[in-house]
Amino acid sequence: MRFFSDNAAPACPQVMDALAKANRLDTAYDGDAWSKQLDGAFSDLFGTQVRALWVTTGTAANCLGLATLCPPHGAILCHQVAHIEVDEAGAPAFFTHGAKLTLLPGPGAKLTPEAVEEGCSRIGTSVHQIPPAALSITNATEYGLSYRPDEVGALGEVAKRLGLGFHMDGARFANAVAFTGADPAEVTWRAGVDVLSFGFVKNGGMNAEALIFFDPAKADLVPRLRKRAGHLLSKGRYLAAQILAMLENDLWLSNARAANAAAAALAEAAGPERLIYPVEANELFVRMTAEEAAAIRAQGFDFYDWAPGEARLVTSWDQEMDAVGRLAAAIKAL
Repeated sequence: MRFFSDNAAPACPQVMDALAKANRLDTAYDGDAWSKQLDGAFSDLFGTQVRALWVTTGTAANCLGLATLCPPHGAILCHQVAHIEVDEAGAPAFFTHGAKLTLLPGPGAKLTPEAVEEGCSRIGTSVHQIPPAALSITNATEYGLSYRPDEVGALGEVAKRLGLGFHMDGARFANAVAFTGADPAEVTWRAGVDVLSFGFVKNGGMNAEALIFFDPAKADLVPRLRKRAGHLLSKGRYLAAQILAMLENDLWLSNARAANAAAAALAEAAGPERLIYPVEANELFVRMTAEEAAAIRAQGFDFYDWAPGEARLVTSWDQEMDAVGRLAAAIKAL
């Protein structure tokens, strides 16, 4: 019974059907009928004209986006446990040809306007220092917290005032939107976000993520960067088909709601005494001794040891509620 990672979940049936339908002759790279629909589909979703490109991984989406916002001699402000800092093997510096990550604190892996301003104030203006050029946040955060539109808007105002490009790592963007009920536009471009990495793999996709530019002109360089990075697939229609299938009838949102509902059921069982952070997406961080973790695993459950005395549980779009109920009962019985 799997609660280890939503990365391990299967692709949803609609994605598999879309792949089968795309399995025919068409133009190579991104000139196919499916890829050509992405701009329009995402423009409809966000209520503004956007440029949308497919890539194969979240790391590529994040770093290609950041490469358009930050020069090699600039700094990217992010949380100290951000994915781009902890889990991307230096890819931001690689894709930007040298940009530096400036790490900031914040509760639950969230950044605040005060933290951003304080971080910028510590960087001087002399030629000897690296000027801040971009701000990157994760929604939902690495600890499963979701930004509300007003929180993103406050960060957007600071970014604009300080002349920073604003990037959002949305590997679990769907889960954040499902939790808050926010309009996707209100938590992105209307709040000042320039570039969004829109995650699909964790939410039922197979190997397709989307990179969204809310100012289409800022995306002009990305096709060349994507090619140079080795991410221009010759049969890009298979990625575009997956994304379009998940946008149809808001499947991306339905899948996220299912994962969030499973997490909420586990959160209720864990109770406030075990929860380290509020559960606002599809991840739970719970207090659990090594002996308790062993007792849970002995019943057939798979999950991640996050830190000494802490475990991470992740639910997926396809989580069987019978397994959720059994895990909830096992946690209650500890």
